Amino acid sequence: MPEFCTCRAQLPPDARFCHRCGKPQRDEPVEEEAPVAVIAAVAAAPVKPPLPPEISFRNSVAVRVGFLAAGIASLLISMPIPVYLAVFWMLLALFCAGFLAVFLYRRRTGAMVGLRGGARMGWITGVFCFVIATVFFTISVFSIASKGGLAEFYRQQLAVKGAPDETVRQFFQVLENPSGLATILILSIFFLFILFTLLPTLGGLLGSKVLDRE
Repeated sequence: MPEFCTCRAQLPPDARFCHRCGKPQRDEPVEEEAPVAVIAAVAAAPVKPPLPPEISFRNSVAVRVGFLAAGIASLLISMPIPVYLAVFWMLLALFCAGFLAVFLYRRRTGAMVGLRGGARMGWITGVFCFVIATVFFTISVFSIASKGGLAEFYRQQLAVKGAPDETVRQFFQVLENPSGLATILILSIFFLFILFTLLPTLGGLLGSKVLDRE
């Protein structure tokens, strides 16, 4: 501790400042407790994990998975199956498509799906199944129309199944009317939409319930 300041004034013992010029006589320690405490509080704050994206057509992963599952189901449906098993095979393939979509989505994202997410994942898959089936249905209608018309095609199908003549006659009266033919096509498409979206949705619900337990 100096006894004299640079201004030549005599300093008392342990003086912090010169009583004449006010010059500091010793360095004061800088307190850093506050910044350290702030850093510690920030480091200790819990970090919330980001929420998984909602399953919808805006979710690119869900769309790709749904299209893949629908493509696999469509290939299974188009396989040569005995006639008495064809309907059961188609229903089973549609149901399993929703289950498969939930399984693939969980494998790719690692996120829990839940019942609502499973139903949405199955419904997205069902929509793609319906679109694929509609494309093939449209192609088959144009192909049948070019080979003799829908009336002749249905006549052969009803003859093979042994339908009564009166039923055949009434059915062809409907086909010969453009409004009746349009009604049959619209009802067929509507039925396909319900069938092809309902079963994958149920499969997605079951998939989310079963797989989330693992």
